[in-house]
Amino acid sequence: MRFERLVIEAEDNTFSLEFHPRLTVISGVGRLEREGLTTELVGALSASRAGVHAEIMADTGNRFAIFRPYGARHRVVDIDTATDVSARFADDQGVIDLLAVAGLDPRTAKRRLRMTATDLTTSTHHDQIVRRLAAVNPAELWGAVEKVKAAQEDVDSAAEATGSAPEDAEVVEQIEKRHDQFESVQAAAERSRRASFFAGAFAALAAVPSAMLLNRNIALALVAAAAVVTGISFIQNQRMIKARKAEEEALAKAGASTYLGFHLQRVNGLLDSESARHRLVEASTNLTQAQQAWKAIAGDVVADWAVEYKSEIQEAAERRRVLEATSSTTNVDTKGSVDVTALADALLARLSVVRNIGPADESLPLILDDALNGLDTAMKAPLLEVLVRSSESQQIVFMTEDPDVTEWARLESMTGAVAILEPSPDDAPATAGNHPLRAG
Repeated sequence: MRFERLVIEAEDNTFSLEFHPRLTVISGVGRLEREGLTTELVGALSASRAGVHAEIMADTGNRFAIFRPYGARHRVVDIDTATDVSARFADDQGVIDLLAVAGLDPRTAKRRLRMTATDLTTSTHHDQIVRRLAAVNPAELWGAVEKVKAAQEDVDSAAEATGSAPEDAEVVEQIEKRHDQFESVQAAAERSRRASFFAGAFAALAAVPSAMLLNRNIALALVAAAAVVTGISFIQNQRMIKARKAEEEALAKAGASTYLGFHLQRVNGLLDSESARHRLVEASTNLTQAQQAWKAIAGDVVADWAVEYKSEIQEAAERRRVLEATSSTTNVDTKGSVDVTALADALLARLSVVRNIGPADESLPLILDDALNGLDTAMKAPLLEVLVRSSESQQIVFMTEDPDVTEWARLESMTGAVAILEPSPDDAPATAGNHPLRAG
């Protein structure tokens, strides 16, 4: 749906605006004027006050005039056939409200149709994640997702074959790991124990004759050596106790008290066969590797989340490609600028929101309320070009007091893709038959 004309009557005064089917820039309007115009534009589609009339074009190409005269019935007329079609848009009380047909009230519609500079620069965490994933090479991103899914399916299949849960594979893997660590520490402790036994015994036995035949210092050195060897043996024994405790904790998770008992009992069906156990452990290892590769690409975002919001990510990636194409035509380098990319994505995302929001999934115009205010001049050019491209399929009304946007619109209006409305030079008041805005 597109606005063609808006007429506002207030007693003897008449205010009229003609809209470009694509992009209309209304320049030189301050905050209060922008607020009022937004209210009237949204109100023209809802149960607005009397005196607000609008001409619109539906996405199908049909043109309608919405009349709200004072003291008379409000109605909708098909301009092309000159027939009254009010019944198609009126509720049970005869009120003409196009927004209500779409399930919208004026407040909600105003919030969704209008985009301010704050809306443009503010993004939810969800949107940030979508944009971040959209910046990843699609083949790499979705290839990593498929590997995680395939690995998970392999784990599920292996677990099902043994009658267990997929989580049991991690339990088995931990038990095997802890047991290997315990055996390694135990072997080292045994070697240390033997060495310390012989060294300690030799030192202790040699200490007495050394004290009697040689001197006391040598005897003390031998006693100290025996103590050191004993200390080393003690440390190795503590390590073995710690490793055994870690193994026991892993076994406890599987409901076993000893490693032998673990292999003798069924742990949720994991030990139906040795080959099945090894297959499940191998599948679990592959899943861990796939998840690590995915994390290197997507950070803390889980693969299932990406799958759930795949369409959003793909749409954001497409919007990113549009921006890059725009950058090449405007000679502005934005690939290294996260800010410009994010802002362009936010603009296109809001356009997407209002694309099918109207009655019968009609598109509605996006109203920009000085949305580029505060941005660097160099950042505005690619964003404005994005708006021109997007307006080919969806109408945009840009209200602003930004001189950069005004100057751009004056030049762009020469191409016919943009219309600019500016205050009249004489700032004439709005009276019947004239209005203070003129086409540039």
